Amino acid sequence: MQDMFLPPRHAYVHVPFCRHRCGYCDFTLVAGRDDLVERYLAALSLELSRLSEPLDLDTLYLGGGTPSHLGPDGLRRLFALLDGWLRPLPGAEITVEANPLDVTEAFVAAVRECGTTRVSLGGQSLDALTLAALDRDHGPNDVRRAVDLLLPAGFTVSLDLMTAAPGQTLAGVEADLAAAVDLGVQHVSVYCLTWEKGTAFGAARLRGELQPVAETLERSMFEVAIDRLEAAGFEHYEVSNFARPGGRCRHNEAYWDCRPWEAFGPGAARFDGRTRSTNHRSTTTWINRTLSGEDAAGDIDAMNPEQAARERIVVGLRRRDGISRGAFRVVSGFGLDALIAAPLRRWIEAGLATDDGDRIRLTREGLLVSDGLWADVLG
Repeated sequence: MQDMFLPPRHAYVHVPFCRHRCGYCDFTLVAGRDDLVERYLAALSLELSRLSEPLDLDTLYLGGGTPSHLGPDGLRRLFALLDGWLRPLPGAEITVEANPLDVTEAFVAAVRECGTTRVSLGGQSLDALTLAALDRDHGPNDVRRAVDLLLPAGFTVSLDLMTAAPGQTLAGVEADLAAAVDLGVQHVSVYCLTWEKGTAFGAARLRGELQPVAETLERSMFEVAIDRLEAAGFEHYEVSNFARPGGRCRHNEAYWDCRPWEAFGPGAARFDGRTRSTNHRSTTTWINRTLSGEDAAGDIDAMNPEQAARERIVVGLRRRDGISRGAFRVVSGFGLDALIAAPLRRWIEAGLATDDGDRIRLTREGLLVSDGLWADVLG
């Protein structure tokens, strides 16, 4: 398989610290445990040392949790620790996720000094009631202030928006989209609220205290996001992602291309083109195992060549560019039609996909129902 045995040129580092766990969040994180930062950094240093040599990178992504929670000096320490092992090449994309509350002039100076090119803001909404419903700890003006600091400093800014929040209306989503466009950010990710088991929201739903919005409204919210953002000049380049020209997230595109990537930190998953190895999701377990020299892996998903090819179809069809038959054969070793000829015919007949002889793409309707199509691909 193409690139499978080449050194990864993409790396993810998970920073698990937050000041507050939002009610819907099931990510790997610890809230109110800043006492663990020193041991986390020591464990991360040890995990990085498993590399046989430093990696030259096209993209580096610091996610969480909330990397910005480390503060300006903490981020400087983190980047200094990474510097010996993860070496972004000239022109590399370097992303740091941030809570709007953490974006200060000192934060901007620190991440710029560390070479960051892109900041991903967990804004979720620019409406005070929606933010309260989502259990967020910032307000709309915190998002605006953060963007006003970041854009003049030359960063590409990505803003996360959430739809289908408790009590949210279609008009509320339209207002959020208009506000996001007015901010001037280069990238917007739009996610529908999911009700995860084990979260505060999931428990409240079981008790009847919270209810999801109707499926028809959820669909309308997603459709209006496509309409409003495309009308504002954003390219809808992946199911949940929209970018102005030149604003695509190159790191995520590496994931969707199934290129190999490295990953470090609790809950982080690395991929060699065939096998996905995920670190233990518990921050304290990952720290303790790593510092004691034990294996900190929590899960290993080893795919055979056909399984890897089928996964490539799923992530490829989430992108508006779709999949080229010729390129797919080169990178996977399989003919696309040999794997999905029957479901592809059904999708085309139902208006869910198009086929120009080389490239297969999901239609807008196909993207709206795409989660229901993947069982036909994965088998």
